[in-house]
Amino acid sequence: SARALSLALIGCVSGCYVGRVCGLRRDCGMIMELRTPAYAMSSPHDHPACQAVERWLETAVIGLNLCPFARAVQVKGQIRWVVVAGTDDAEAIRTTVDAELLHLAQTDSDKTDTTLIVVPDALSDFFEFSRFVDSLTASLKRKKLRGVLQIAAFHPHFEFASEPPDSVSHYTNRSPVPVIHLLREDSMARALERLGDADRIWQANEA
Repeated sequence: SARALSLALIGCVSGCYVGRVCGLRRDCGMIMELRTPAYAMSSPHDHPACQAVERWLETAVIGLNLCPFARAVQVKGQIRWVVVAGTDDAEAIRTTVDAELLHLAQTDSDKTDTTLIVVPDALSDFFEFSRFVDSLTASLKRKKLRGVLQIAAFHPHFEFASEPPDSVSHYTNRSPVPVIHLLREDSMARALERLGDADRIWQANEA
């Protein structure tokens, strides 16, 4: 079903970010730090928010096998990490996302298959965050990237609109800080084809 595919894409691919991937063959990404120069020249993995997201992914997504795709992508080191910290300016974040969309579209998937943008200092309200992500998704058509890339979202207070507020399904997308995930549609289609029934993924996550 469409909902099953959506949950598989959004809730499952989160695990693809796990690992201290700067030690692997990959693009280590960047930090955009607007107010705290101490992080400006550092690896994204030096930022506490990035470390918290990694721990969450290691223990929850891979540890609980919420995403059967996660381990392979981790081992291949095809993840780009970006941290946008020290600002609550949504337009600064949008500028970074736009640049990262272009970077992902122009980069060979063997080098970077997906991008994780960690946003620790902004968009703490989930509904504001959701509207922001919706606007990013709407911009894909204008950038001629619809059907090429997708945008998924994770947030400490994430809620699926179709689920009751106390549903355990929300926790598959609840990350320590807001996270914007850029992914390739063809990569996810191939992964889902190998795994088979997408309904089993989100149903298992809800169990």
